[in-house]
Amino acid sequence: MFVYTVKSGDSLYSISQKFNINFDTLRAVNGLEQFLQVVPGQALLITTDQYVVQPGDSFFTIARTAYVTIEDMQRANPGVNSNQLRVGQVLNLPTPPKTVISNLSYTQLRIPSIDTALVNNFAPYLTYVALFEIHFNWNGDLSTLDDTQAVTAAWQRRVRPIITVTNLTASGFSPDLATRALNGTTVRENLIRNIINYMTSHGYGGVNIDFEGVRGADRVVYASFLQELKSRMPQGTSLTVAVPAKTDDTAPWTRGYDYAAIGAAVDGVFLMAYDWHYIGSQPGPTAPLPNVEQTVQYAISQMPREKIFLGVPYYGYNWVVPVTPQNPGSAISSLAATNLAMRYQVPIQYSTRDQTAFFNYTDENGQYHTVWFDDTRSLFAKALLAKRYRVGGIGAWQLNLSFPQAPYVLTRVFQIRKV
Repeated sequence: MFVYTVKSGDSLYSISQKFNINFDTLRAVNGLEQFLQVVPGQALLITTDQYVVQPGDSFFTIARTAYVTIEDMQRANPGVNSNQLRVGQVLNLPTPPKTVISNLSYTQLRIPSIDTALVNNFAPYLTYVALFEIHFNWNGDLSTLDDTQAVTAAWQRRVRPIITVTNLTASGFSPDLATRALNGTTVRENLIRNIINYMTSHGYGGVNIDFEGVRGADRVVYASFLQELKSRMPQGTSLTVAVPAKTDDTAPWTRGYDYAAIGAAVDGVFLMAYDWHYIGSQPGPTAPLPNVEQTVQYAISQMPREKIFLGVPYYGYNWVVPVTPQNPGSAISSLAATNLAMRYQVPIQYSTRDQTAFFNYTDENGQYHTVWFDDTRSLFAKALLAKRYRVGGIGAWQLNLSFPQAPYVLTRVFQIRKV
């Protein structure tokens, strides 16, 4: 398996021919159904265990695109002189040992038949599926989901379904609602009881707490809330929590999340290692790799690494430039971003520093856009980061956002635990 970056003059057909791979397989793996005219800079995942040498290739360049070492290449090709490669020569691509890891990914429930199909489709690559979401009111009473079919499908495919509980309201995540639930004795008791009742009555194997915007003043009570919830959950169920990315404990907007106390209270911590740039910001990478790595390093210093799930985005953002409060950016899936570049036939660029793809285009109304998104190369970089730091898990926000190469990348690097 390797990643090929499209060059000027390439077509899907010519790429399939030069690497001796099936055209339809190339299309399917990369989700290329709407548009077929590839653009320079586009990353294509080639799922083959052999590589046909191209002009200018070396073991170094091939190893880099296959995400292996030169030593791996040498072991896979004994007797081959790496200094005398011939164009057209067929080389073996090595398969490095896989790291055993858990995958906790989110899916937003919509229609039972679609939800079930999605769970069935992704089940081979999942340990946990976090069904999103139920939320609570000012009294601690919970909303509900039409989740029976998705829960059943998950268990049948050896995936543990967990229910995501949020502080969402009609106007977004509410710090006020979180404050009330965490500090009000009656509301807190009602909420904990209702969460456990919902989990058990709906057949879940655990709970995922996603309280966003928790205030610094609620730092201690939030950790104690998680500790109390965990202590009252039935044996054999799991408690995980989603936390914003942070690289220290000084930023006021993340003070509410005590990594050490939270890590001690729960079974798993999902690092939302994304949204350094967002719909209201200026254009830029959603999850730049240096920031992600610093977040992982800080998290490891605060909690057991085996409890950490590195959250990766299956999306990016599309901004009209200049960005204004009246005209913010919009989220876009990895596949939709790629399709957009193909539709407008603009080249895709890649920030090696941030390990993120980006491109610019002008739409039919004359508006200039900048798009940043995670592509196959981005996901490889983050998967290898998780492997290098030996964290316990990886996961995505969210499975509904189309990223067709993701299962191939994850199972190339990892062996996914099953329940």
